Amino acid sequence: MTRSKKWLIGSIITLVALGLVVYPNRESIVLNTLSFALKQLRPVGAFQEIAWSTGTDPQGRSPAKRLPNIVLILADDLGWNDLTFGGGGVAGGTVPTPNIDSIARQGVNFTNGYAANGTCAPSRAAIMSGRYGTRFGFEFTPTPPGMMQLAGLVPRDPRRLREIIPIRDAESVFYDDMGMPASEITLAELLADAGYHTAHIGKWHLGRANGMGAHMQGFDESLLMFSGLYLPQDHPDVVNSKQEFDPIDRFLWAAMDFAVSFNGGEPFAPDRYLTDYFTAQAVAVIEANRDRPFFLYLAHWAAHTPLQATREDYE
Repeated sequence: MTRSKKWLIGSIITLVALGLVVYPNRESIVLNTLSFALKQLRPVGAFQEIAWSTGTDPQGRSPAKRLPNIVLILADDLGWNDLTFGGGGVAGGTVPTPNIDSIARQGVNFTNGYAANGTCAPSRAAIMSGRYGTRFGFEFTPTPPGMMQLAGLVPRDPRRLREIIPIRDAESVFYDDMGMPASEITLAELLADAGYHTAHIGKWHLGRANGMGAHMQGFDESLLMFSGLYLPQDHPDVVNSKQEFDPIDRFLWAAMDFAVSFNGGEPFAPDRYLTDYFTAQAVAVIEANRDRPFFLYLAHWAAHTPLQATREDYE
């Protein structure tokens, strides 16, 4: 046998061996590569303190005559029957929601609520604009580059709740450019014109570029959920619950960081569990604006996946 034939046979054997190793593990290899690449492309800085602006009523009114403050709290992926007030609560009532329940008991509880869209981001656009997303071409939830393609690599699992239906037209647009057009008039813009100081904390999901970011859509200040982990995966005080049957969940664990950004600045790490951090910052906004009318849009990421809890809460 000639040397060239030996080399060819050896190469074929090597490729077959690599194929036998790589193909069954293709998903893990791709996701690990994605995770490494994203961490290099978008490094997350150290924790930063935020100095929320303070001020007085622009019209000099007394507290009794001042416009009422508005705090809009939006939870993510929270069903009405997940609340103990709404019928027992999640897990047979083992996770009570006393603070939300008290708001319902002391205020007004609407039992018939309808979303303007059955998916995440377009329904948020409707809340902010008062219009159906189809009116301005925002019909699909923006997803990061490669998310749907990678989801397709995951082998079929009998526990999957739904099939992945990729939207090719939506995928052709860069993630930061997907959102509600800057020409839409937002609730924040209307309230700013009425004399309110406006602040946003948490999830936005209505675009970041071309004038679509919260701080460009009527909010004076915006503390953006830049990624989506509640704590770093290797944090000593975190308990992670990975849903292996869900391809989107697998992508989120690989692609997401523990990061926020302020008014379009560079991303940095919060100093505590994300939900607690957003809540603490909301309290800081309320305290900073005690002398003027304000609108606070507190858009929590909880209870959306990836599922993470502090060890203290879990135990």
